[in-house]
Amino acid sequence: MGRPQRAESYRSLEAWKKGMRLASAIYRATAKWPVDERFGLTNQIRRAAVSVPSNVAEGQGRRGKAEMRHHLSIAHGSLCEVETLLDLAAEIGLLEPVERNALLTDTAEVGRILRGFIMSLERTRQ
Repeated sequence: MGRPQRAESYRSLEAWKKGMRLASAIYRATAKWPVDERFGLTNQIRRAAVSVPSNVAEGQGRRGKAEMRHHLSIAHGSLCEVETLLDLAAEIGLLEPVERNALLTDTAEVGRILRGFIMSLERTRQ
């Protein structure tokens, strides 16, 4: 008989879509950073940003709500890492305040979506 099909692909999830947009924006912003940061802050923030939609997708591809919640939690942790790295980048002059604020607005939106998704899975736990 096999496992029941999921109602939706990860590509249809808002958390994944917004996470992908955020990761793309991070890549565009960091493309302007100095080459000597390529293996430092640039690499770190890009990896954290990519982790957000990647973990949403991985969670959707796993079995059950508990695994989905776990991967959404990892995605949220990566999102917090992105926010911290944006603050650091602004602090050391790699990001202008306007660009930092725009990216933090994006991270806040993704965070709201992830927290809402996690809460909805917790409500349907029983």
